[in-house]
Amino acid sequence: MFSAKVTLLHVFDLYSHDAFQLYVRSVSEVAEEQQKLALEKLDSFLKSEFPIAGSQRILLSGDAAKQIVQLARTNKFDLIIMPTHAGFFRRNLLGSTTAKVLNDADCPVLTTQHAETISPRQLEHREWVCATGLDSDSQRVLQYASQVAESVHANLTLVHVIPASGPDVPVELDLEERLQSAKREAASRRIGALQSAASSRALVSIAIGPIRDTLTEAARRLRADVLVIGRSPQSGVLGRLRDLSYAMARDAPCPVLSV
Repeated sequence: MFSAKVTLLHVFDLYSHDAFQLYVRSVSEVAEEQQKLALEKLDSFLKSEFPIAGSQRILLSGDAAKQIVQLARTNKFDLIIMPTHAGFFRRNLLGSTTAKVLNDADCPVLTTQHAETISPRQLEHREWVCATGLDSDSQRVLQYASQVAESVHANLTLVHVIPASGPDVPVELDLEERLQSAKREAASRRIGALQSAASSRALVSIAIGPIRDTLTEAARRLRADVLVIGRSPQSGVLGRLRDLSYAMARDAPCPVLSV
């Protein structure tokens, strides 16, 4: 859809071995064999989908997350695509490599389940959802989502979630309804300003509830092909990856594009 050039990167453990191997051979011999096996696997991987002549294949060794982030930065990649854990493990644990890449990468990162567990929809079905906050970084995320969705002729829906009052906060029902109505109106005005600044014409959905669960349900209800979420543009002390970003990449029912 993007006419993009694809590079296949594999990072392997140069010194992956067991005690018996080291007993009968030198470390250099074991490392050389590991490199040879990794290269053979990489060269034979998805040959029909990504012909070697048109898609560069790069083999690196070392810490996987560091190598992925550094190569993306050096080669000025526009996007990193990588899977999270599949099945039960995906629901309970985001792979440490994926989490590190999400935290350290400068470019957008698309995470999804392993391909074997997915039944892709037809390309004509293009429904994108953008989770939008109301902070200073929201315009950047919205502008990115709007431009990319438009480039692939996808329908874009903005979803903003207003956190519900906790059960331990005693509020009269009538007052709660008035507060929620005021929050909706304020959010609607702010989103309107953001859309105007980002030249976006997306549909808007404002919901009240737990943020993660509400976003997950919205993506499922809209049968989203992609859920766009924001990461902090600065690494800083706390890093780019926040708890909500982690949870959405782990639990979302569709691929998550973290920008």
